[in-house]
Amino acid sequence: MTAANCKKACVIGWPITHSRSPLIHGYWLKTYGIEGTYTKDAVRPEELDNFLATLGTRGLAGCNVTVPHKEAAFAIAHFKEPSAIAVGAANTIWLQGGEIACANTDTYGFMTNLNLAAPQWRDGAGPILVLGAGGSARAIVYGFLDAGVRDVRVFNRSAGRSTALVRHFGTSVSAHAWDSIAAHIPAASMIVNTTTLGMKGNPDLNLDLTAAKPACVVADLVYVPLETPLLRRARQRGLAAVDGLGMLLHQAVPGFEKWFAVRPDVTAELRALVAADIAAASGC
Repeated sequence: MTAANCKKACVIGWPITHSRSPLIHGYWLKTYGIEGTYTKDAVRPEELDNFLATLGTRGLAGCNVTVPHKEAAFAIAHFKEPSAIAVGAANTIWLQGGEIACANTDTYGFMTNLNLAAPQWRDGAGPILVLGAGGSARAIVYGFLDAGVRDVRVFNRSAGRSTALVRHFGTSVSAHAWDSIAAHIPAASMIVNTTTLGMKGNPDLNLDLTAAKPACVVADLVYVPLETPLLRRARQRGLAAVDGLGMLLHQAVPGFEKWFAVRPDVTAELRALVAADIAAASGC
């Protein structure tokens, strides 16, 4: 591989040690025989502006952006795709005419995976409950509204964040108190956890699904562990359960295409590779 032919991209964050993006993109680079590299770079918040401004001189076609840089990267970018504008954050950066361009592929990743894993979600009659009101929640709400859903109910411990989300998206979205979730479950066609509750090292969500309709779909954005306590309870109740790994894999597709000019496939082999890495990290 020569330096002139090698295409380069990376993921940046602070910290960045546990990112699985290099595993995903490295698999695709090998699969498609592309002369390229995808690395991870620890970038402090105060270094972000300079890092993005020097992407070209670093030989980078672009980068993924993870916490805590998503909102700041969005603000820095010159060109913003509708996906990033809707969410107010960016997770994918590339150069467009020498200027910084951005998108948010979380919506694409979640909705693509949901449509593949549980296409019956569209048949459900009832509201969609979104737990959490952060950047991930905004991406999920945007995806449902774009798909034609007109009753999305957001639950968050901080009323200010959920109220701001409702103001941003309009009358099809409503804000509700965190301790009122149980009262909404019997009517729900879908429940989506966008919080870190249930993630390895964090408390369980402790959501009682006994009253959920048999057709209710339950999704969790957490992917470490792959089966969260919420998804385990959903499956025990016979409900369709959608894990966070699919979203992680599919959200990586648009960025890879931007940087390496090939639209990659999310395969069973790739899923198994990343699932094995997650299992090892979870001590399974």
